[in-house]
Amino acid sequence: MKRRTFIKDSTLTAFSIATFGTIHWNGKSFEGDTITTTDILGPFYRPGSPIRSNLIPPGSTGQVLYLNGTIFQVDGKTPMANALIESWQCDEHEHYDNASDEYLYRGTLRTDKDGKYSFKTIVPVPYKDGEGWRPAHIHLRISSTDHQDLITQIYFKGDPHIEKDAAANSPQSVNRILEIRKNTSNENVVKFDIIMGKPFLLNDMGYKKITGLYKLKNGMAEFTRQDDLLFLKMNGQYMEGMVYKGDNSFEGGIGANQVKFEILTNGDVTCMIKLWDFPTDKSYLKLHEGLKVLKYAD
Repeated sequence: MKRRTFIKDSTLTAFSIATFGTIHWNGKSFEGDTITTTDILGPFYRPGSPIRSNLIPPGSTGQVLYLNGTIFQVDGKTPMANALIESWQCDEHEHYDNASDEYLYRGTLRTDKDGKYSFKTIVPVPYKDGEGWRPAHIHLRISSTDHQDLITQIYFKGDPHIEKDAAANSPQSVNRILEIRKNTSNENVVKFDIIMGKPFLLNDMGYKKITGLYKLKNGMAEFTRQDDLLFLKMNGQYMEGMVYKGDNSFEGGIGANQVKFEILTNGDVTCMIKLWDFPTDKSYLKLHEGLKVLKYAD
């Protein structure tokens, strides 16, 4: 059965080109543009975390950490007021709260008029992930109305697990490996300023055609739209939040996870999902091919 190009035959509209930031090694130093780079979503994202800046629950034994910074528009100079920023991480025992109503170590807030944000949390710890270890890290998602939603992570200098972690040791992560400093009150502080990028979007018609449930060889995949991101769930678990890259394709943070959609002449929609064998080897991709079996009501 002949396939046809999804973008051309579905009247999908691309707007402005995305700029997510890339960093290259020139032989002496890293160089690149200033847009904050993306990172993988990870399997522990939960939407709907409470509006709060203090993420530390009663009884925590973790080291207190203040994470703060300023979110800027694409010019890197204009503060972005009222941007929504979500933060999530593991606890001091290497666990994520994936189910409780308390949303432990998870929270959401909006930047003030000067684009500033501040979370009170704990210093995250590395945790065992399969045969390897993930270095200590904090996840962030930033959403705004006129810039590309950003999914990223921060890591910490001196963590011995960074060099063996496929996401943390990517050249795109080099400016997100931060130093924990002490303030005048001897408290742990990390500053992370963020520069947003312009989006490269599908129109509503395009999202309606691709969102829904897909039957895979071993399970189900679900694609849903949140703002200008396409979220992937597999067997009920969030796997990635992806941006549109053109040519029928979406891509997750640092290019790790990808999906390409095609439409057949009979109207069926198929997807090809490529996922890292994470966290130690980004060269090996697991492929999942699926057929759309359920679309969402308009």
